[in-house]
Amino acid sequence: MPEFRDTCAGGPSGPVSFPKLTGSELAWFAIYVQVNHEREVTRRLEGREICAFLPLMECWSKRRDRRKKIQVPLFPGYVFVNVVLDNYTNLNILKTPGALSLIRNSEGPLPIPAYQIENLRTMIGSSQPISPHQYLKEGDWVQVMRGPLTGCVGLLHRIDPKRGRLVVGVDIIKKSVSVELDTEDVEPIQAPLIR
Repeated sequence: MPEFRDTCAGGPSGPVSFPKLTGSELAWFAIYVQVNHEREVTRRLEGREICAFLPLMECWSKRRDRRKKIQVPLFPGYVFVNVVLDNYTNLNILKTPGALSLIRNSEGPLPIPAYQIENLRTMIGSSQPISPHQYLKEGDWVQVMRGPLTGCVGLLHRIDPKRGRLVVGVDIIKKSVSVELDTEDVEPIQAPLIR
């Protein structure tokens, strides 16, 4: 277990032990960051050799004089990191300017199931337009079996009998995105197990 010895006057005389955060396995975590600083935080994390992922979506700018397509964060205020979260890495992340906190509960930082990040990457890499969607907790769990979104797992939100939207959520931050698809391309599955 890592130890820290306080050599300052008036500090404790013996070693202080810090609890292990997540063990020795690589996992995804969400960092809450200052809104409109997501790109800068991602760049700074990568400069510290921390694997960071900032999902972006394309939308029209809201300028009065001209309209053009721009890339904006899919989940404003959040950046994802894939790390072994030991005390050193935790401190390194939190010391990054613009990073506010890791998403956590009373027991510590909460890992994100890997399939949720892989779903996001697949959806962003497809040619289908994506958009933020209201976070859903109930619905039919489906897996896409054909097309550019093959392998994605999420909730099906029906538009009509033949068309629907695949809703993929990141439970930890309570955010979702959706993409339109043919309902014939999906098959129902059991709810995924959290790993």
